[in-house]
Amino acid sequence: MTDFPGWHGTTIIAVRRGDEVVVAGDGQVSLGQTVIKGSARKVRRLSPGGSEVVAGFAGSTADAFALLERLEAKLEATPGQLARASVELAKDWRTDKYLQKLEAMLIVTDGRDLFVITGAGDVLEPEHDVAAIGSGGNFALAAARGLMVSEMPAEEVARRAMEIAAEICVYTNGNLTLERISA
Repeated sequence: MTDFPGWHGTTIIAVRRGDEVVVAGDGQVSLGQTVIKGSARKVRRLSPGGSEVVAGFAGSTADAFALLERLEAKLEATPGQLARASVELAKDWRTDKYLQKLEAMLIVTDGRDLFVITGAGDVLEPEHDVAAIGSGGNFALAAARGLMVSEMPAEEVARRAMEIAAEICVYTNGNLTLERISA
């Protein structure tokens, strides 16, 4: 029996400039070496309890949706407290037997705070106002960090970094979903 080749194909980046954060994600989903879909939407706007949050996900879509639902519930319980909700989600993810099996990562922002949340229990606040996850995440991160020395607005930095990642990573395409949020 051969091993299932696994799902690949996500790059998500978040760039902060001043009081604005832009989150962008590509649309490619691959199974092994085959592109299954080129227009997946991996960046979403959430509005739990009246507060706005933008989230991008990498990994299994079903797992990411389960995590986004949990995050929304945490935000409803702690309105306007993204940091607290993120830590609570990470704690549950790390300790709950069902959640431990989920294979995804999240970037979340409310315009003020910006976090990467992982299944290892991490809630990471990125340095240099840039965060990236997924198969092309390191390429996008390096490109964006280099572009941050310019005067480009956040959206332009995110778009150019994603273009560079798509040129390098075979699991990333140029079909972007982009959401902007301000503090």
